[in-house]
Amino acid sequence: MSGLIGKFATVGGASMASRILGFVREALVAAALGTGPVADVFYTCFRFPNLFRRLFAEGAFNIAFIPLFSKELEGGGPEAARIFGQQVFAVLLSWLLVFTAIALIFMPFLVATIVAPGFVDTPVKFELAVVMTRIMFPYLLFMSLVAMFSGVLNALRRYFLAAIVPVLLNVILVSILLVSIYFNMSDRDTGIYLAWGVFASGIVQFLFLLRGIQRESMGFTLTMPRLTAPVKRLMVLMGPALLTGGVLQINLLIGTIIATAQDGANALLNYADRLNQLPLGVIGIAVGVVLLPQLSRALKAGDTAEAENLQNRSLEFALALTLPATVGFLVMPHEIVGLVYERGAFDSVATVKTALALSAFATGLPAYVMLKVFQPAFFAREDMRTPFWFSLIMVATNIALSLALFPVYGHVGIAIATSVSAWVNLTLLVVTQWRRGDFRPDGQTLRRLSLLLISSLLMGLAIYLIRPVFGPWLEGKFLFEALAVSALIGAGAFVYFSITILTGAADRKLVKKLLRR
Repeated sequence: MSGLIGKFATVGGASMASRILGFVREALVAAALGTGPVADVFYTCFRFPNLFRRLFAEGAFNIAFIPLFSKELEGGGPEAARIFGQQVFAVLLSWLLVFTAIALIFMPFLVATIVAPGFVDTPVKFELAVVMTRIMFPYLLFMSLVAMFSGVLNALRRYFLAAIVPVLLNVILVSILLVSIYFNMSDRDTGIYLAWGVFASGIVQFLFLLRGIQRESMGFTLTMPRLTAPVKRLMVLMGPALLTGGVLQINLLIGTIIATAQDGANALLNYADRLNQLPLGVIGIAVGVVLLPQLSRALKAGDTAEAENLQNRSLEFALALTLPATVGFLVMPHEIVGLVYERGAFDSVATVKTALALSAFATGLPAYVMLKVFQPAFFAREDMRTPFWFSLIMVATNIALSLALFPVYGHVGIAIATSVSAWVNLTLLVVTQWRRGDFRPDGQTLRRLSLLLISSLLMGLAIYLIRPVFGPWLEGKFLFEALAVSALIGAGAFVYFSITILTGAADRKLVKKLLRR
Protein backbone atom coordinates (compact mmCIF):
# COMPACT_ATOMS: atom_id res chain seq x y z
CA MET A 1 0.00 0.00 0.00
CA SER A 2 2.72 2.48 0.99
CA GLY A 3 4.60 1.77 -2.26
CA LEU A 4 1.48 2.52 -4.31
CA ILE A 5 0.74 5.72 -2.38
CA GLY A 6 4.38 6.74 -2.70
CA LYS A 7 4.07 6.53 -6.49
CA PHE A 8 0.84 8.53 -6.35
CA ALA A 9 2.65 11.13 -4.21
CA THR A 10 5.53 11.35 -6.70
CA VAL A 11 3.26 11.99 -9.69
CA GLY A 12 0.85 14.12 -7.68
CA GLY A 13 3.64 16.28 -6.29
CA ALA A 14 5.04 16.96 -9.76
CA SER A 15 1.54 17.69 -11.07
CA MET A 16 0.94 20.03 -8.15
CA ALA A 17 3.96 22.11 -9.17
CA SER A 18 2.56 22.43 -12.67
CA ARG A 19 -0.95 23.26 -11.43
CA ILE A 20 0.26 25.94 -9.03
CA LEU A 21 2.25 27.60 -11.79
CA GLY A 22 -0.84 27.18 -13.95
CA PHE A 23 -2.76 29.30 -11.45
CA VAL A 24 -0.10 31.99 -11.77
CA ARG A 25 -0.52 31.81 -15.54
CA GLU A 26 -4.31 32.05 -15.36
CA ALA A 27 -4.17 34.93 -12.91
CA LEU A 28 -1.85 36.82 -15.28
CA VAL A 29 -4.08 36.07 -18.28
CA ALA A 30 -7.09 37.30 -16.29
CA ALA A 31 -5.23 40.47 -15.35
CA ALA A 32 -3.99 41.12 -18.90
CA LEU A 33 -6.98 40.01 -20.97
CA GLY A 34 -9.90 39.53 -18.56
CA THR A 35 -12.85 37.89 -20.29
CA GLY A 36 -12.46 40.00 -23.42
CA PRO A 37 -12.43 38.80 -27.04
CA VAL A 38 -8.72 37.88 -27.18
CA ALA A 39 -8.97 35.75 -24.02
CA ASP A 40 -12.08 34.12 -25.47
CA VAL A 41 -10.28 33.36 -28.74
CA PHE A 42 -7.09 32.11 -27.05
CA TYR A 43 -8.85 29.64 -24.77
CA THR A 44 -11.16 28.46 -27.55
CA CYS A 45 -8.24 27.86 -29.93
CA PHE A 46 -5.90 26.35 -27.33
CA ARG A 47 -8.55 23.80 -26.44
CA PHE A 48 -8.57 22.47 -30.03
CA PRO A 49 -5.00 21.02 -30.20
CA ASN A 50 -5.36 20.12 -26.52
CA LEU A 51 -8.43 18.08 -27.38
CA PHE A 52 -6.57 16.01 -29.96
CA ARG A 53 -3.54 15.68 -27.69
CA ARG A 54 -5.60 14.27 -24.83
CA LEU A 55 -7.97 12.33 -27.06
CA PHE A 56 -5.40 10.62 -29.31
CA ALA A 57 -2.16 10.82 -27.35
CA GLU A 58 -2.82 10.83 -23.62
CA GLY A 59 -6.22 9.21 -24.15
CA ALA A 60 -6.62 6.50 -26.77
CA PHE A 61 -2.93 6.02 -27.55
CA ASN A 62 -1.65 5.58 -24.01
CA ILE A 63 -4.68 3.54 -22.97
CA ALA A 64 -3.81 1.02 -25.69
CA PHE A 65 -0.02 1.47 -25.69
CA ILE A 66 0.86 1.11 -21.99
CA PRO A 67 -0.71 -2.37 -21.45
CA LEU A 68 0.92 -3.71 -24.65
CA PHE A 69 4.29 -2.14 -23.85
CA SER A 70 4.09 -3.46 -20.26
CA LYS A 71 3.35 -6.96 -21.50
CA GLU A 72 6.29 -6.83 -23.93
CA LEU A 73 8.42 -5.71 -21.00
CA GLU A 74 7.19 -8.55 -18.79
CA GLY A 75 7.24 -11.24 -21.48
CA GLY A 76 10.14 -10.36 -23.80
CA GLY A 77 12.29 -8.05 -21.72
CA PRO A 78 13.52 -4.47 -22.32
CA GLU A 79 14.83 -5.07 -25.85
CA ALA A 80 11.54 -6.54 -27.09
CA ALA A 81 9.71 -3.59 -25.55
CA ARG A 82 12.13 -1.14 -27.19
CA ILE A 83 11.62 -2.71 -30.63
CA PHE A 84 7.84 -2.54 -30.21
CA GLY A 85 8.11 1.09 -29.12
CA GLN A 86 10.29 1.95 -32.11
CA GLN A 87 7.76 0.41 -34.52
CA VAL A 88 4.96 2.42 -32.92
CA PHE A 89 7.06 5.61 -32.95
CA ALA A 90 7.61 5.36 -36.71
CA VAL A 91 3.91 4.92 -37.47
CA LEU A 92 2.82 7.60 -34.99
CA LEU A 93 5.27 10.21 -36.30
CA SER A 94 4.32 9.67 -39.96
CA TRP A 95 0.61 9.90 -39.15
CA LEU A 96 1.08 13.05 -37.07
CA LEU A 97 3.03 14.81 -39.83
CA VAL A 98 0.30 14.13 -42.39
CA PHE A 99 -2.52 15.02 -39.99
CA THR A 100 -0.87 18.29 -38.93
CA ALA A 101 -0.19 19.36 -42.54
CA ILE A 102 -3.81 18.75 -43.56
CA ALA A 103 -5.14 20.60 -40.51
CA LEU A 104 -2.96 23.65 -41.19
CA ILE A 105 -4.13 23.84 -44.81
CA PHE A 106 -7.83 23.59 -43.95
CA MET A 107 -7.72 25.61 -40.73
CA PRO A 108 -10.26 28.29 -41.79
CA PHE A 109 -12.78 25.53 -42.50
CA LEU A 110 -12.01 23.78 -39.21
CA VAL A 111 -12.40 27.00 -37.22
CA ALA A 112 -15.71 27.79 -38.93
CA THR A 113 -17.17 24.31 -38.39
CA ILE A 114 -15.51 22.76 -35.32
CA VAL A 115 -13.27 25.08 -33.34
CA ALA A 116 -15.42 28.20 -33.07
CA PRO A 117 -18.49 28.33 -35.32
CA GLY A 118 -19.86 31.09 -33.12
CA PHE A 119 -17.01 33.39 -34.25
CA VAL A 120 -18.03 33.35 -37.92
CA ASP A 121 -20.34 36.34 -37.44
CA THR A 122 -17.49 38.36 -35.87
CA PRO A 123 -14.78 38.69 -38.58
CA VAL A 124 -12.12 40.08 -36.23
CA LYS A 125 -12.45 37.17 -33.77
CA PHE A 126 -12.67 34.64 -36.60
CA GLU A 127 -9.50 35.89 -38.31
CA LEU A 128 -7.59 35.91 -35.02
CA ALA A 129 -8.86 32.39 -34.24
CA VAL A 130 -7.52 31.07 -37.55
CA VAL A 131 -4.10 32.66 -36.98
CA MET A 132 -3.75 31.48 -33.38
CA THR A 133 -4.97 27.94 -34.08
CA ARG A 134 -2.49 27.59 -36.95
CA ILE A 135 0.35 28.67 -34.68
CA MET A 136 -0.65 26.33 -31.85
CA PHE A 137 -1.73 23.23 -33.77
CA PRO A 138 1.79 21.75 -34.28
CA TYR A 139 1.90 21.57 -30.48
CA LEU A 140 -0.24 18.45 -30.97
CA LEU A 141 2.55 16.72 -32.91
CA PHE A 142 5.19 17.23 -30.25
CA MET A 143 2.87 16.54 -27.34
CA SER A 144 1.68 13.28 -28.89
CA LEU A 145 5.28 12.10 -28.98
CA VAL A 146 5.70 13.40 -25.42
CA ALA A 147 2.68 11.29 -24.39
CA MET A 148 4.27 8.20 -25.95
CA PHE A 149 7.61 8.81 -24.22
CA SER A 150 5.73 9.39 -20.95
CA GLY A 151 3.98 6.04 -21.42
CA VAL A 152 7.35 4.33 -21.86
CA LEU A 153 8.73 5.91 -18.68
CA ASN A 154 5.57 5.10 -16.69
CA ALA A 155 5.71 1.46 -17.80
CA LEU A 156 9.32 1.43 -16.57
CA ARG A 157 8.06 2.90 -13.26
CA ARG A 158 9.89 6.16 -13.85
CA TYR A 159 7.14 8.64 -13.07
CA PHE A 160 8.70 11.94 -12.05
CA LEU A 161 10.13 13.32 -15.31
CA ALA A 162 6.95 12.68 -17.30
CA ALA A 163 4.89 14.33 -14.56
CA ILE A 164 7.09 17.42 -14.19
CA VAL A 165 7.66 18.47 -17.83
CA PRO A 166 4.22 20.15 -18.17
CA VAL A 167 5.66 22.82 -15.87
CA LEU A 168 7.63 24.05 -18.89
CA LEU A 169 4.45 25.19 -20.67
CA ASN A 170 3.53 27.36 -17.72
CA VAL A 171 7.08 28.69 -17.29
CA ILE A 172 7.11 29.88 -20.91
CA LEU A 173 3.59 31.37 -20.86
CA VAL A 174 4.11 33.11 -17.50
CA SER A 175 7.32 34.67 -18.86
CA ILE A 176 5.48 35.94 -21.93
CA LEU A 177 2.66 37.39 -19.81
CA LEU A 178 5.06 39.18 -17.44
CA VAL A 179 6.83 40.78 -20.41
CA SER A 180 3.49 41.69 -21.99
CA ILE A 181 2.18 43.36 -18.82
CA TYR A 182 5.47 45.15 -18.18
CA PHE A 183 5.59 46.63 -21.71
CA ASN A 184 1.80 47.19 -21.83
CA MET A 185 1.37 45.22 -25.06
CA SER A 186 -1.95 45.19 -26.89
CA ASP A 187 -4.37 42.33 -26.27
CA ARG A 188 -3.91 41.01 -29.81
CA ASP A 189 -0.10 40.97 -29.59
CA THR A 190 -0.30 39.26 -26.20
CA GLY A 191 -2.58 36.57 -27.65
CA ILE A 192 -0.26 35.94 -30.61
CA TYR A 193 2.80 35.67 -28.38
CA LEU A 194 0.94 33.24 -26.11
CA ALA A 195 0.15 31.08 -29.13
CA TRP A 196 3.84 30.98 -30.09
CA GLY A 197 4.66 30.15 -26.48
CA VAL A 198 2.38 27.11 -26.61
CA PHE A 199 4.14 25.94 -29.78
CA ALA A 200 7.61 26.44 -28.26
CA SER A 201 6.67 24.55 -25.09
CA GLY A 202 5.79 21.47 -27.15
CA ILE A 203 9.30 21.38 -28.63
CA VAL A 204 10.98 21.87 -25.25
CA GLN A 205 8.93 19.14 -23.53
CA PHE A 206 9.66 16.76 -26.40
CA LEU A 207 13.43 17.32 -26.08
CA PHE A 208 13.38 16.76 -22.31
CA LEU A 209 11.53 13.43 -22.57
CA LEU A 210 13.56 12.28 -25.55
CA ARG A 211 16.62 12.60 -23.33
CA GLY A 212 14.72 10.81 -20.55
CA ILE A 213 13.97 7.65 -22.55
CA GLN A 214 17.50 7.63 -23.94
CA ARG A 215 18.84 7.46 -20.38
CA GLU A 216 16.66 4.36 -19.88
CA SER A 217 18.17 2.74 -23.03
CA MET A 218 14.83 3.15 -24.82
CA GLY A 219 15.89 5.59 -27.51
CA PHE A 220 14.13 5.10 -30.85
CA THR A 221 15.78 5.55 -34.24
CA LEU A 222 13.93 6.78 -37.32
CA THR A 223 12.77 3.86 -39.48
CA MET A 224 10.22 3.37 -42.22
CA PRO A 225 6.73 2.96 -40.73
CA ARG A 226 5.44 -0.62 -41.00
CA LEU A 227 2.15 -2.08 -39.85
CA THR A 228 3.57 -5.04 -37.95
CA ALA A 229 1.29 -7.40 -36.01
CA PRO A 230 1.88 -5.64 -32.65
CA VAL A 231 1.24 -2.23 -34.25
CA LYS A 232 -1.99 -3.53 -35.82
CA ARG A 233 -3.04 -4.82 -32.40
CA LEU A 234 -2.38 -1.35 -30.97
CA MET A 235 -4.54 0.25 -33.67
CA VAL A 236 -7.38 -2.21 -33.02
CA LEU A 237 -7.34 -1.34 -29.31
CA MET A 238 -7.10 2.38 -30.06
CA GLY A 239 -10.33 2.40 -32.07
CA PRO A 240 -12.88 2.28 -29.26
CA ALA A 241 -10.41 3.91 -26.86
CA LEU A 242 -10.48 7.10 -28.94
CA LEU A 243 -13.77 8.00 -27.38
CA THR A 244 -13.34 6.15 -24.09
CA GLY A 245 -10.11 7.85 -23.13
CA GLY A 246 -11.11 11.29 -24.25
CA VAL A 247 -14.66 11.68 -23.03
CA LEU A 248 -13.77 14.61 -20.80
CA GLN A 249 -12.14 16.39 -23.70
CA ILE A 250 -15.04 15.62 -26.02
CA ASN A 251 -17.42 16.98 -23.41
CA LEU A 252 -15.32 20.13 -23.08
CA LEU A 253 -15.18 20.54 -26.88
CA ILE A 254 -18.96 20.23 -27.09
CA GLY A 255 -19.26 22.86 -24.40
CA THR A 256 -16.73 25.06 -26.22
CA ILE A 257 -18.69 24.95 -29.47
CA ILE A 258 -22.00 25.71 -27.77
CA ALA A 259 -20.46 28.43 -25.58
CA THR A 260 -19.17 30.43 -28.57
CA ALA A 261 -22.75 31.74 -28.84
CA GLN A 262 -22.22 33.69 -25.58
CA ASP A 263 -19.52 36.38 -25.47
CA GLY A 264 -16.85 35.54 -22.92
CA ALA A 265 -18.39 32.16 -22.02
CA ASN A 266 -15.35 30.10 -22.98
CA ALA A 267 -13.04 32.30 -20.95
CA LEU A 268 -15.35 31.99 -17.92
CA LEU A 269 -15.54 28.21 -18.28
CA ASN A 270 -11.78 27.97 -18.65
CA TYR A 271 -11.09 30.01 -15.52
CA ALA A 272 -13.53 27.84 -13.53
CA ASP A 273 -12.22 24.61 -15.02
CA ARG A 274 -8.63 25.58 -14.21
CA LEU A 275 -9.53 25.62 -10.50
CA ASN A 276 -11.52 22.39 -10.82
CA GLN A 277 -8.57 20.79 -12.60
CA LEU A 278 -6.27 21.22 -9.60
CA PRO A 279 -7.58 18.20 -7.65
CA LEU A 280 -8.48 16.38 -10.86
CA GLY A 281 -5.02 16.92 -12.30
CA VAL A 282 -3.08 16.23 -9.13
CA ILE A 283 -5.14 13.28 -7.84
CA GLY A 284 -6.94 11.88 -10.88
CA ILE A 285 -3.95 12.00 -13.20
CA ALA A 286 -1.65 10.56 -10.51
CA VAL A 287 -4.00 7.61 -10.00
CA GLY A 288 -4.51 7.07 -13.74
CA VAL A 289 -0.80 7.25 -14.55
CA VAL A 290 0.26 4.81 -11.83
CA LEU A 291 -2.71 2.43 -11.77
CA LEU A 292 -2.86 1.34 -15.42
CA PRO A 293 0.68 -0.12 -15.67
CA GLN A 294 0.37 -1.62 -12.17
CA LEU A 295 -2.93 -3.33 -13.04
CA SER A 296 -1.57 -4.51 -16.39
CA ARG A 297 1.37 -6.21 -14.71
CA ALA A 298 -0.79 -7.78 -11.98
CA LEU A 299 -3.25 -9.21 -14.51
CA LYS A 300 -0.44 -10.39 -16.78
CA ALA A 301 0.87 -12.36 -13.78
CA GLY A 302 -2.63 -13.73 -13.12
CA ASP A 303 -2.84 -12.04 -9.71
CA THR A 304 -6.49 -10.92 -9.64
CA ALA A 305 -6.41 -10.45 -5.87
CA GLU A 306 -3.64 -7.89 -6.21
CA ALA A 307 -5.54 -6.17 -9.03
CA GLU A 308 -8.61 -5.79 -6.81
CA ASN A 309 -6.45 -4.59 -3.91
CA LEU A 310 -4.89 -1.95 -6.17
CA GLN A 311 -8.33 -0.63 -7.08
CA ASN A 312 -9.52 -0.52 -3.48
CA ARG A 313 -6.47 1.35 -2.24
CA SER A 314 -6.55 3.71 -5.24
CA LEU A 315 -10.20 4.51 -4.53
CA GLU A 316 -9.39 5.36 -0.91
CA PHE A 317 -6.50 7.61 -1.92
CA ALA A 318 -8.46 9.36 -4.66
CA LEU A 319 -11.49 10.24 -2.54
CA ALA A 320 -9.46 11.13 0.56
CA LEU A 321 -8.37 14.31 -1.22
CA THR A 322 -11.17 14.77 -3.74
CA LEU A 323 -14.13 14.87 -1.34
CA PRO A 324 -12.81 17.75 0.79
CA ALA A 325 -11.78 19.64 -2.37
CA THR A 326 -15.30 19.24 -3.74
CA VAL A 327 -16.92 20.48 -0.55
CA GLY A 328 -14.50 23.41 -0.43
CA PHE A 329 -15.41 24.49 -3.96
CA LEU A 330 -19.11 24.27 -3.10
CA VAL A 331 -18.86 26.17 0.19
CA MET A 332 -16.52 29.03 -0.79
CA PRO A 333 -16.33 29.36 -4.61
CA HIS A 334 -16.57 33.17 -4.65
CA GLU A 335 -13.72 33.57 -2.17
CA ILE A 336 -11.42 31.24 -4.13
CA VAL A 337 -12.20 32.75 -7.54
CA GLY A 338 -11.90 36.30 -6.22
CA LEU A 339 -8.50 35.65 -4.65
CA VAL A 340 -7.03 33.92 -7.71
CA TYR A 341 -8.45 36.05 -10.52
CA GLU A 342 -10.09 39.33 -9.49
CA ARG A 343 -7.66 42.06 -10.51
CA GLY A 344 -6.90 44.12 -13.60
CA ALA A 345 -9.38 43.36 -16.39
CA PHE A 346 -11.12 40.65 -14.30
CA ASP A 347 -13.88 42.40 -12.33
CA SER A 348 -16.37 41.37 -9.62
CA VAL A 349 -19.03 40.45 -12.20
CA ALA A 350 -16.61 37.98 -13.79
CA THR A 351 -15.90 36.58 -10.32
CA VAL A 352 -19.58 35.84 -9.71
CA LYS A 353 -20.02 34.18 -13.12
CA THR A 354 -16.84 32.10 -12.75
CA ALA A 355 -17.78 31.03 -9.20
CA LEU A 356 -21.15 29.72 -10.41
CA ALA A 357 -19.41 27.64 -13.08
CA LEU A 358 -16.87 26.36 -10.54
CA SER A 359 -19.65 25.14 -8.24
CA ALA A 360 -21.31 23.33 -11.14
CA PHE A 361 -18.03 21.71 -12.23
CA ALA A 362 -17.24 20.69 -8.63
CA THR A 363 -20.37 18.54 -8.35
CA GLY A 364 -18.86 16.21 -10.94
CA LEU A 365 -15.31 16.25 -9.58
CA PRO A 366 -15.57 13.00 -7.54
CA ALA A 367 -17.01 11.20 -10.57
CA TYR A 368 -14.20 12.29 -12.87
CA VAL A 369 -11.55 11.26 -10.34
CA MET A 370 -13.20 7.86 -9.79
CA LEU A 371 -13.27 7.31 -13.56
CA LYS A 372 -9.46 7.24 -13.29
CA VAL A 373 -9.83 4.30 -10.88
CA PHE A 374 -12.44 2.24 -12.73
CA GLN A 375 -11.56 2.75 -16.40
CA PRO A 376 -8.01 1.32 -16.11
CA ALA A 377 -9.49 -1.99 -14.88
CA PHE A 378 -11.14 -2.40 -18.29
CA PHE A 379 -8.12 -1.15 -20.25
CA ALA A 380 -5.70 -3.44 -18.40
CA ARG A 381 -7.89 -6.39 -19.47
CA GLU A 382 -7.81 -5.06 -23.06
CA ASP A 383 -11.57 -4.54 -22.90
CA MET A 384 -11.99 -1.26 -24.78
CA ARG A 385 -15.51 -1.89 -26.07
CA THR A 386 -17.42 -1.73 -22.78
CA PRO A 387 -16.07 1.70 -21.74
CA PHE A 388 -16.56 2.80 -25.36
CA TRP A 389 -20.31 2.21 -25.26
CA PHE A 390 -20.59 3.84 -21.86
CA SER A 391 -18.67 6.83 -23.19
CA LEU A 392 -21.14 7.14 -26.05
CA ILE A 393 -23.94 7.34 -23.48
CA MET A 394 -21.94 9.93 -21.54
CA VAL A 395 -21.36 12.12 -24.59
CA ALA A 396 -25.02 11.83 -25.66
CA THR A 397 -26.10 12.85 -22.15
CA ASN A 398 -23.73 15.81 -22.19
CA ILE A 399 -24.91 17.04 -25.60
CA ALA A 400 -28.59 16.74 -24.70
CA LEU A 401 -28.20 18.49 -21.34
CA SER A 402 -25.91 21.22 -22.73
CA LEU A 403 -28.39 22.09 -25.47
CA ALA A 404 -31.27 22.02 -22.97
CA LEU A 405 -29.60 24.01 -20.19
CA PHE A 406 -27.52 26.57 -22.12
CA PRO A 407 -30.47 28.72 -23.25
CA VAL A 408 -31.63 28.94 -19.61
CA TYR A 409 -28.42 28.99 -17.52
CA GLY A 410 -25.80 30.02 -20.09
CA HIS A 411 -22.24 28.86 -19.42
CA VAL A 412 -23.28 27.38 -16.03
CA GLY A 413 -25.62 24.97 -17.86
CA ILE A 414 -22.64 23.57 -19.78
CA ALA A 415 -20.76 22.93 -16.53
CA ILE A 416 -23.82 21.19 -15.04
CA ALA A 417 -24.17 18.97 -18.12
CA THR A 418 -20.49 18.02 -17.93
CA SER A 419 -20.83 16.95 -14.29
CA VAL A 420 -24.06 14.97 -14.71
CA SER A 421 -22.69 13.05 -17.70
CA ALA A 422 -19.62 12.03 -15.65
CA TRP A 423 -21.80 10.49 -12.94
CA VAL A 424 -23.76 8.57 -15.60
CA ASN A 425 -20.54 7.09 -17.01
CA LEU A 426 -19.17 6.20 -13.58
CA THR A 427 -22.39 4.45 -12.54
CA LEU A 428 -22.32 2.25 -15.64
CA LEU A 429 -18.65 1.31 -15.09
CA VAL A 430 -19.10 0.43 -11.41
CA VAL A 431 -22.24 -1.65 -11.98
CA THR A 432 -20.60 -3.59 -14.82
CA GLN A 433 -17.45 -4.40 -12.83
CA TRP A 434 -19.60 -5.47 -9.88
CA ARG A 435 -21.73 -7.80 -12.03
CA ARG A 436 -18.64 -9.34 -13.65
CA GLY A 437 -17.02 -9.94 -10.28
CA ASP A 438 -13.96 -7.88 -11.26
CA PHE A 439 -14.30 -5.50 -8.33
CA ARG A 440 -15.74 -5.61 -4.84
CA PRO A 441 -15.03 -2.84 -2.33
CA ASP A 442 -13.64 -4.55 0.75
CA GLY A 443 -14.76 -3.76 4.30
CA GLN A 444 -11.87 -1.38 4.92
CA THR A 445 -12.67 0.63 1.81
CA LEU A 446 -16.39 0.95 2.62
CA ARG A 447 -15.62 2.03 6.19
CA ARG A 448 -13.00 4.57 5.17
CA LEU A 449 -15.09 6.07 2.36
CA SER A 450 -18.03 6.57 4.73
CA LEU A 451 -15.79 8.31 7.26
CA LEU A 452 -14.17 10.44 4.53
CA LEU A 453 -17.59 11.65 3.39
CA ILE A 454 -18.66 12.51 6.96
CA SER A 455 -15.35 14.28 7.61
CA SER A 456 -15.73 16.34 4.43
CA LEU A 457 -19.27 17.43 5.31
CA LEU A 458 -18.21 18.45 8.82
CA MET A 459 -15.32 20.39 7.30
CA GLY A 460 -17.75 22.23 5.02
CA LEU A 461 -20.01 23.03 7.98
CA ALA A 462 -17.04 24.40 9.93
CA ILE A 463 -16.02 26.68 7.05
CA TYR A 464 -19.60 27.91 6.66
CA LEU A 465 -19.88 28.76 10.36
CA ILE A 466 -16.57 30.62 10.71
CA ARG A 467 -16.67 32.44 7.34
CA PRO A 468 -18.60 35.47 8.75
CA VAL A 469 -15.68 36.12 11.12
CA PHE A 470 -13.45 36.87 8.14
CA GLY A 471 -16.10 38.81 6.19
CA PRO A 472 -14.43 42.28 6.45
CA TRP A 473 -11.04 40.84 5.47
CA LEU A 474 -12.49 39.15 2.38
CA GLU A 475 -13.60 42.57 1.11
CA GLY A 476 -10.26 44.24 1.85
CA LYS A 477 -6.94 44.54 0.06
CA PHE A 478 -5.27 41.54 -1.58
CA LEU A 479 -3.00 40.73 1.37
CA PHE A 480 -5.91 40.66 3.84
CA GLU A 481 -8.04 38.71 1.38
CA ALA A 482 -5.25 36.14 0.91
CA LEU A 483 -4.82 35.78 4.67
CA ALA A 484 -8.57 35.34 5.17
CA VAL A 485 -8.96 32.70 2.43
CA SER A 486 -5.84 30.89 3.67
CA ALA A 487 -7.23 30.91 7.19
CA LEU A 488 -10.55 29.46 6.03
CA ILE A 489 -8.81 26.74 4.02
CA GLY A 490 -6.40 26.04 6.88
CA ALA A 491 -9.25 25.76 9.39
CA GLY A 492 -11.14 23.42 7.08
CA ALA A 493 -8.05 21.28 6.52
CA PHE A 494 -7.43 21.09 10.28
CA VAL A 495 -11.00 19.93 10.93
CA TYR A 496 -10.92 17.41 8.08
CA PHE A 497 -7.57 15.80 8.83
CA SER A 498 -8.18 15.77 12.58
CA ILE A 499 -11.41 13.81 12.10
CA THR A 500 -9.96 11.42 9.51
CA ILE A 501 -6.92 10.61 11.65
CA LEU A 502 -8.90 10.25 14.88
CA THR A 503 -11.52 7.98 13.28
CA GLY A 504 -9.03 5.90 11.31
CA ALA A 505 -10.35 7.07 7.93
CA ALA A 506 -6.70 7.83 7.16
CA ASP A 507 -3.93 5.37 7.95
CA ARG A 508 -1.92 7.08 10.74
CA LYS A 509 1.31 5.21 9.99
CA LEU A 510 1.03 5.97 6.29
CA VAL A 511 0.35 9.67 6.93
CA LYS A 512 3.45 9.90 9.14
CA LYS A 513 5.54 8.12 6.51
CA LEU A 514 4.35 10.43 3.73
CA LEU A 515 5.01 13.50 5.88
CA ARG A 516 8.55 12.28 6.53
CA ARG A 517 9.04 11.79 2.76
